[in-house]
Amino acid sequence: MDRRRITAIGVLVVAAGAAAAVTLPSFAGEGAAPRGGAPAASDGVAPEVVDALSRDLSLSRQQAATRLRTERWAAGTVARLRTELGEDYGGSWLSADGATLTVAVADPARAARVKAAGAVPKQVDRGARELDAVKSRLDSAGGKASPDVSGWYVDVATNSVVVLAQPGAEAAGRRFAEASGVPAGSVRVRAAAETPRPLFDVRGGDAFFINNAGLCSVGFSVVGGFVTAGHCGQPGDRTTGANRIAQGTFTASSFPGDDWAVVEVNGEWTPQGVVNDFNGGTVPVNGSTEAPVGASVCRSGSTTGTRCGVIQAKNATVNYPEGTVTGLTRTDVCAEPGDSGGAWLSGDQAQGVTSGGSGDCTQGGVTFFQPVNEILQRNNLALVTAAGRSAPSAPPAGGGATAPPATAAPSAPPAGEQTACTGQVSRTGQIAAGRAQNQPDGRWFRAATGSQQACLDAPEGTLVAVQLQRFTGTSFETVASADTSDGVARLTAGTPAGVYRYRVVGLDGAGAYTLAFSAR
Repeated sequence: MDRRRITAIGVLVVAAGAAAAVTLPSFAGEGAAPRGGAPAASDGVAPEVVDALSRDLSLSRQQAATRLRTERWAAGTVARLRTELGEDYGGSWLSADGATLTVAVADPARAARVKAAGAVPKQVDRGARELDAVKSRLDSAGGKASPDVSGWYVDVATNSVVVLAQPGAEAAGRRFAEASGVPAGSVRVRAAAETPRPLFDVRGGDAFFINNAGLCSVGFSVVGGFVTAGHCGQPGDRTTGANRIAQGTFTASSFPGDDWAVVEVNGEWTPQGVVNDFNGGTVPVNGSTEAPVGASVCRSGSTTGTRCGVIQAKNATVNYPEGTVTGLTRTDVCAEPGDSGGAWLSGDQAQGVTSGGSGDCTQGGVTFFQPVNEILQRNNLALVTAAGRSAPSAPPAGGGATAPPATAAPSAPPAGEQTACTGQVSRTGQIAAGRAQNQPDGRWFRAATGSQQACLDAPEGTLVAVQLQRFTGTSFETVASADTSDGVARLTAGTPAGVYRYRVVGLDGAGAYTLAFSAR
């Protein structure tokens, strides 16, 4: 990383070193009653569990509740029988429909005891402890397993230990079992195209390292990765998680001017719609509705954990040593080095990522954050929420403040350049194949019911498309499009009142473009 980008930014420097996760007050609202006051399901099972079970096992809610009661009975019965049967206990399992409990016994004389408990007995050759001993032998020899062997487990239903091997590589599984010295007949080799990998969660506030040196904090999970502060890294910089496992790559970054960045994570990391509360739990992220000045807000960062305060002002400009950053939100919340990029929440609504400030969490201070809705809009990102849904944020309040109105004077093209496109609003930019930009200025505008027109001019030899997109409440959807295959791209669309943007997409070649549009 450029050494300049690791210098102090207020007090929030991107410092190397381990994160200090301390116990601090949780976010406001944690521990409150669930929305709507939904009571727990009968037998103490939460209704959300019943709903999920019903959905994923294709059961009615009544069937799901019945299955849960049977499973609770089975768990208690197995605990008693395991103790009573001792060495003769061979394991237990429920039938596919969850209605029948089978208990394996190595001594047929113990079958009556199993029946008396309400379960079905099955005679086997090996007790569960013997099976566990076989697996332990395989575990000890695990370092000698070839990559074609993906794992092994105790299968009580077949009274054996199963070794999983890639299809066509079953012989490698058998050689591994034989080399471990386990008794013949105690192991089965099964073909399975499984390639297990470790999975880690991406959570707001968690620490991550940049190029194995600088330390920052995760902001919010988005589809495919997370957002954080721009001064934390540049495109191409590599990240590792707090566990020092390879995590992802910076794909976009803006600093100074703005202070945001996007990290795309690899397949071992799963973005989650939660924020680490540094008090042993997490809090949900359920949207990104912008809170007003005076609202309470809480920050989560890997150095100082969770700290709360109030929003003091918006659209603040900060003159950092590295340059001026505009459009920040000012708060009276403290922060320290390593907290940079961390998540800000008001209730369960995402607000922004930590930029910089002054002071510390001993004496107190002032901290600024980059609003998250701007990051989502500028990069066409979808926020991951706790409910498992993902959607772009709603447009920020006061759209006229974040994009020029349709009546704005057109921008003049660069000196010496001519363009065939004119309109009420004009923007220029650089585009290349596989890239896309949102206009105007990465943001959006409001338009009344009526006709919208746009044209896009690009150099000969490039192919560029322009799309008119309307915000539907959860995402931007394309309502009209055109491309430069026949010269200047022109589109006209009759549209209802709403929030719109233009998306310029590079299809082939690269060069400068001019977009002009009007809305009536």
